[in-house]
Amino acid sequence: METAEGSVGTSGPSGLAPGLGCASFNQDSTSLAVGTGMGYKLYSLTSVEKLDCIHESADSPDVFIVERLFSSSLVVVVSTALPRRMNVYHFKKGTEICNYSYSHDILAVRLNRQRLVVCLEESIYIHNIKDMKLLKTLLNTPSNPSGLCALSVNHSNSYLAHPGSATIGEIVVYDANILSTVTMIPAHDTPLAALAFNAQGTRLASASERGTVIRVFSIPDGQRLFEFRRGMKRYVNISSLSFSPDGQFLCTSSNTETVHIFKLEQLGITGEEASPTWTAYVGKMFSAASSYLPTGVTGMMSQDRAFATAHLLAMGRRNICTLAVIQKLPRLLVMSADGQLLIYNVDPQEGGECTLAHKHRLFCCDEDSGEETESERSNLNTPPSACPSYAATAALPTAVPVTTTLTGYSEDGGAKKGEVIPEHEFAAGPVCLDDENEFPPINWCRDGSRGGGARRS
Repeated sequence: METAEGSVGTSGPSGLAPGLGCASFNQDSTSLAVGTGMGYKLYSLTSVEKLDCIHESADSPDVFIVERLFSSSLVVVVSTALPRRMNVYHFKKGTEICNYSYSHDILAVRLNRQRLVVCLEESIYIHNIKDMKLLKTLLNTPSNPSGLCALSVNHSNSYLAHPGSATIGEIVVYDANILSTVTMIPAHDTPLAALAFNAQGTRLASASERGTVIRVFSIPDGQRLFEFRRGMKRYVNISSLSFSPDGQFLCTSSNTETVHIFKLEQLGITGEEASPTWTAYVGKMFSAASSYLPTGVTGMMSQDRAFATAHLLAMGRRNICTLAVIQKLPRLLVMSADGQLLIYNVDPQEGGECTLAHKHRLFCCDEDSGEETESERSNLNTPPSACPSYAATAALPTAVPVTTTLTGYSEDGGAKKGEVIPEHEFAAGPVCLDDENEFPPINWCRDGSRGGGARRS
């Protein structure tokens, strides 16, 4: 499942909790990364009631981008102090793998097991994640001040989607494996606001700045499969889109108090749905009456409405949402800019209103985040567990005299590789990013144009 796009950050509207710089879910929604004024934190999302902080770093203050590669030890960090520099860390070893500097501020970073993508306002850089070599630079892309882009987490279908226009909602679909453009999708009449791939990389969801309609397209051909209406209001700011792990559901959050979940139901050969729902029944009634209504009204009535909804405790704050399976049950997770992680139960059969299962407060906010009862304070406001110390999480390699270091790497297009860690630490073979042998290992590139010294984070 694609990590929720449009991470919570300092560029969002007011209401950001003190100390919170950004937040993002990893590619399969098993981990939450949070940037702070002091550094960043990583949380494990394996339990509803308990939020385990598995790592905390204070090496890079004022973090506004932090992305983790699945459950591996590879973490990408960008700070406001050096907004043009990307640092790649092996957090369990406490070492820096490499860093790159770019010609302009970094707006977004996306990862999968083959590629690392860095998005600037008018250019995109594609790296090979196994050795961090720069493979391709897409220059003179349409102005993209929010850094909107999506990368499929399926490394076999490693598609990259980004805006093809600054004035209308065109989507460029680019194959990051073979480094060529696949198709251009005319998705919306107004500029894009959100993009997300499903886990298989076969579907792409999009929303425009208007925020009322969400569309789903097949990939790579770009055919429209579904169209959902989020609401009737105009100028709603969609902040995130995310597919469920099985690709059957799509959730979206905005600056309103409601998170919507849509069900992607395919019609059978006879036009009948395999699992009829109340929503499907109402849709059929609308279709039967469509011939008697004006064209504009018919189009609105043919769009599917939300299968399920969740009501937040407050509105107007930027947030991101994702669908995950926690403790063998489907859950909706919402991380808001006021420092709260909300976990809802989702009924995959009946839909309807999602119930709030737990609320974790990661940061204290000066103002109330919404009305709470005494029961909510006692049952839902459990603080996350304390983060372990650096010594408890960093597994430093055995000390060996430094004999040589990897050379640095520079590439045309504005990206420049900085210092890397000593070669001797990888002399025995490729680096293992996770205790579970999480793919991929990093094979180090030994060619380059300038030397780099050793550096330990």
